[in-house]
Amino acid sequence: MNGRFRLLCGLLSLGVAGALPPASAAQAPPKKLVFLTGGPSHEYGSHEYYAGALLLARLLKENVPGVDAVVHRGWPTDASVLEGASALVIGCDGGSLVTQNLAQLDGLMKRRVGLACLHYTLDVPKGKPGAALLDWIGGCYEQHWSVNPVWEADLRSLPEHPVARGVKPFRIRDEWYYHMRFREGMQGVTPLLTAVPPDDTRKGADGAHSGNPHVRARPGMAEHVAWAYERPDGGRGFGFTGMHWHWNWAHDDYRKLVLNALVWIAGLEVPADGVSSNTPTLADLEKNLDKPRPDDWKPDPVENMIREFNAR
Repeated sequence: MNGRFRLLCGLLSLGVAGALPPASAAQAPPKKLVFLTGGPSHEYGSHEYYAGALLLARLLKENVPGVDAVVHRGWPTDASVLEGASALVIGCDGGSLVTQNLAQLDGLMKRRVGLACLHYTLDVPKGKPGAALLDWIGGCYEQHWSVNPVWEADLRSLPEHPVARGVKPFRIRDEWYYHMRFREGMQGVTPLLTAVPPDDTRKGADGAHSGNPHVRARPGMAEHVAWAYERPDGGRGFGFTGMHWHWNWAHDDYRKLVLNALVWIAGLEVPADGVSSNTPTLADLEKNLDKPRPDDWKPDPVENMIREFNAR
């Protein structure tokens, strides 16, 4: 009897051991996304790169298994911040974090690290910085070629692309840059958000941001305001010209598109219905802003706008 018992225990132990996954099949380490943000600049609730990064990082960690999101102000002096990064998300004025760190970024891009550039980050000088962004994310803002007016974009359709999963057509007012400089023939570039700007946004006098003859010659033409890019080596890029107003993160489709894009550039699979997240309240959005709320700032218009965003 004792011998049979020992035999049965041995067989059971083999069965249990056989059910365990081999060490090589252990869960993969999380993908590290590093947000790098510039400092304060514009009026309350505008160009809030740091607060926006903290919000997006939290939503990614809450809703996307396998993501480790880190937020850092400025370019890190501690090399460990960027060590093992799968993707960088940069938000800054005048492309400063790009132009001041081209060599370091080039090294990371050669390791196929993903890169997202948000809003004013895209506005880099023509020449080496502009050429670098064309190589890394497929497009950029080029002064005296592109423009940055405020307008309501009617984003009527989206392409078949992982970044567009679960995103419905929507309308939203923002400082949407357009007539961006893209790679020749749009090679590797997939437009994600496209709309026809009002013709009055094309009529500004010549200037680095106000207007130019190239834009004025395109009345009624559609313009791309967000895009995805696949580099020849497999690295991924994302350009998003919106994000002037921090309050726009309360729009579910606007926010979902960007969350999807950050998952995609990190090399993760975007869920079939996109990255879902709870709609931020005004209280959520006011956390971590660069400046205190001005005494004369009225929240009612923003709260009404947030309610209207997702009721359409």
